[in-house]
Amino acid sequence: MNRRGVFVTGTDTGIGKTYASCALLHALRAAGHRASGMKPVASGCDVTPDGLRNDDALALLAASDPAPDYALCNPYALEYAIAPHLAARAHGVEITLAPITQAYEQIARSADRVVVEGVGGWSVPLSDSLMQADLVRALELPVILVVALRLGCINHALLSARAIAADGCNLVGWIANRIDPSMASADANLQTLQARVPAPMLGVLEHASDRTPAHAAAALASAVARL
Repeated sequence: MNRRGVFVTGTDTGIGKTYASCALLHALRAAGHRASGMKPVASGCDVTPDGLRNDDALALLAASDPAPDYALCNPYALEYAIAPHLAARAHGVEITLAPITQAYEQIARSADRVVVEGVGGWSVPLSDSLMQADLVRALELPVILVVALRLGCINHALLSARAIAADGCNLVGWIANRIDPSMASADANLQTLQARVPAPMLGVLEHASDRTPAHAAAALASAVARL
């Protein structure tokens, strides 16, 4: 992995970025790395006695060793489950790069590898003047794309890959996530993706209601060795 970390994005929101990121953390740990997760921006947080908490960030922390403090893992915790720039505006705050890059650097000092999970799909505004791609460039991280295997996945994956390249970022691989077990011609779609996405497939996460990220880590073991 370039610069000790990787940025995980997806073809849409709700397609398994957190599941894939946690599986990747477990795979890194199984390979002997100290691996920590980070969710720089999270909209849709619960109010708790300890402050706003996001389920995705908590899942990343549970998969991490060492596990950073919550405030480092998730510098921008936003209550409303809406686009992050709108959620931040509702809180009266503006998302900026400095708190995120500082948190990332602190996490990286204690870990061999850092898995940074993005918010939503690739082309997400973080503020009126900041896009998610600006964050990836600031952290100088390679990108892994999580592709949800469902109707429309080829279009979504190819458009995402094109946008990542157009934004000057490096797509180093993609992970297929079988979120729709009844998808017609799933294997044919997977073969088309392998032929057309301009980066290697790093693994396929199978669908199972009782399958945890720790179980899924085996599907990414060979990918860890190549990253």
